[in-house]
Amino acid sequence: MLVLPVITEKEIKNRYRGLLRSFHVAPARKELKQIRKAYQLVTEECNGKVTYTGEPVIYHITSVAKIVAGEMGLGYISVIGALLKDITTITKITENDLKKTLDFQISDIVRGLGKISDLDTQKTSYQPDHFRKLVVNLADDIRVILIKLAERMEVMRKLDARDNESHLRIASETYYLYAPLAHRLGFYNIKSEMEDISLKFLEPDIYNSIAEKIRESTLRRNRFIREFVKPLKEKFNNRGLNFEIKGRLKGIHSIWQKMKKQEVNFEEVYDIFAIRIILETREKKEKKDCWQAYSIVTDIYQPNPQRLRDWISIPKSNGYESLHTTVVGAKGRWVEVQIRTSRMNEIAEKGYAAHWRYKSGKGDSKLDSWLTRMREILDSQESTSLDFYEQIKSGLYSDEIYIFTPNGDLKQLPAGATVLDFAFEIHSDVGAACIAGNVNGKNVPIRHILKNGDRVSVLTSKNQKPKTDWLNFVITSKAKTKIKQTLNEEKLKAAEAGKEILIRRLKNWKIRYSDPVVIKLLSFYKLKLAQDLYWMIQTEKIDISEIKEILSKPGKDILPSKEITKDEPRKELPVAGSFDDFLIIEDKVKDLDYKLAKCCMPAFGDKIFGFVTISEGIKIHQINCPNAPYLYSNFGYRIVKVRWTKPAGSESFLANIRISGVDEIGMINRITDVIANYMRVNMRSISVESKEGLFEGNLKVLVAGNRILEGLVRKLEKINGVTKVSKVSEVSI
Repeated sequence: MLVLPVITEKEIKNRYRGLLRSFHVAPARKELKQIRKAYQLVTEECNGKVTYTGEPVIYHITSVAKIVAGEMGLGYISVIGALLKDITTITKITENDLKKTLDFQISDIVRGLGKISDLDTQKTSYQPDHFRKLVVNLADDIRVILIKLAERMEVMRKLDARDNESHLRIASETYYLYAPLAHRLGFYNIKSEMEDISLKFLEPDIYNSIAEKIRESTLRRNRFIREFVKPLKEKFNNRGLNFEIKGRLKGIHSIWQKMKKQEVNFEEVYDIFAIRIILETREKKEKKDCWQAYSIVTDIYQPNPQRLRDWISIPKSNGYESLHTTVVGAKGRWVEVQIRTSRMNEIAEKGYAAHWRYKSGKGDSKLDSWLTRMREILDSQESTSLDFYEQIKSGLYSDEIYIFTPNGDLKQLPAGATVLDFAFEIHSDVGAACIAGNVNGKNVPIRHILKNGDRVSVLTSKNQKPKTDWLNFVITSKAKTKIKQTLNEEKLKAAEAGKEILIRRLKNWKIRYSDPVVIKLLSFYKLKLAQDLYWMIQTEKIDISEIKEILSKPGKDILPSKEITKDEPRKELPVAGSFDDFLIIEDKVKDLDYKLAKCCMPAFGDKIFGFVTISEGIKIHQINCPNAPYLYSNFGYRIVKVRWTKPAGSESFLANIRISGVDEIGMINRITDVIANYMRVNMRSISVESKEGLFEGNLKVLVAGNRILEGLVRKLEKINGVTKVSKVSEVSI
């Protein structure tokens, strides 16, 4: 760690005063004494030390503590924990020293933070393992994860100061791990800022484009908001309500998500801002006053009944309470209106965790139920942390629906949940035996997707067992975990039987069963585990009669006559071929072939990176490939540097283009004419599907560089009847 000249006492005092001003409620005298002790300890031990960006450690630590106090609204113990988060890792201070100096609870938090100190973004490691550790600590003391969220928020705000190589890795990790956790715990503002900064580094062109359009529309938007709220203020004043009305611009990431989901341009997104009405009222009158405000709004403006969201009667599981509606404003423009009280607004902005049991002395049922679900996943028998991460991630961003049992009990499930998800939510045994459901008096299959307010009962059978295809439509982590557990148990039984079959056959052939024999078979069939080999023998996916022939061959001469895998056959990717002259792998990875990834089809001139696969060498991806954040955040240790060396246009590449539009006579001729007449482009193939007057086609063209490809796309977009042209970006890796 670099060392800087000692910071002046005046600067240290100013930082301390700024920290105290960030508290919403001034600390009591005893609490202030503890905070002062912690701050003095940090300044004495860390003065002169700097972070990776060259910032003094004391500045970084104080900034994190200010986020904990001001933006999260947490108490003095959490603030002290933030101040001391690195004390035992960068100094000689021990936990025993902390116990002697401060409240004993602090040492527990510092120990928890120490357990996940290797989450430091300067280290390249297997992120899902860190995520598991993160949630393990969350299950013990939620303040650990809250301080980690604050620390990551501060890192993101200073990300510009990091080297370029760190930008994508840190932004990806934040986008996939920390932003979803912030959302799940109810810290909307922090989640939104994390997503926006991540987008700035992951998709800079998109971020800058949307940011510029927001700036350009500021005056028009502010004028519209003033005109919209004017009649509302008059009515609210006449009713004697104590209120505040303001316009809230949605985050750049949120706007981008709407553009993608609705497949529209920025100008066509109608709800880039929302009108927020915040009422000051007693807790007993909250519902009544919120609905009164709703009545005033809908008296003035026509509401869309389909867009009413009542999270006051039934709050979200992260504690979010608000009443949302969408109304028609001037010139037919749709406007989202959010109605809530000041208490609800505080929870929405600072998170429900700020009110949890350590502050109030009482357990909070909603937060405890979420922690219980985390523990269920932690206790599952999943073999890899990646499986764990995929399970938990799937539920972090999802909306929620509320389902009633026949007895009227309420069950909370993510949107898109099926009857089978509901069955597993009732009990694991009910889910395993589920054969159908009854929704609102009508029998439905187990894959039927439930809607908010459905009344559901489950039909079961003793003969029913979980099946592999169930994993294709259940979405809750509990259902997936239990199904996988049962399938693994069945597979183990089948593998035992397959092993017995193999041993008997080897005995008949006078071949001794041994590790070299099994290894030889695993090598031939390209399997990793002996259990998979035995299972495939039992299920007759491997012909037992050919095993003798395989074993009779010398080990070096084994060449598989066919490739057998549990998944779909591997699709051939474009091989390196003529790329050898101008694609350089800088990490000195030897004896590995490389291919262009189909998910983004990089062309010469694109910014690229290499990803070391298990069985297909190195795949070359674009930096802005849709899979890049996932690869960086989960497999950073398998990323290698690659670069082009020849000038753009010196070689040709095969590119995929997707084109869609109106199915008119002569449309194919127009497309092929453009391609035929465009310089340095050769068409290799074209496939077109037509349905209900529209067509969608895929073109494979050989182009001389990325600039030529972009020019061709723009040319195709100008054809009459063509509605959309894009380079193909598949989701699969």
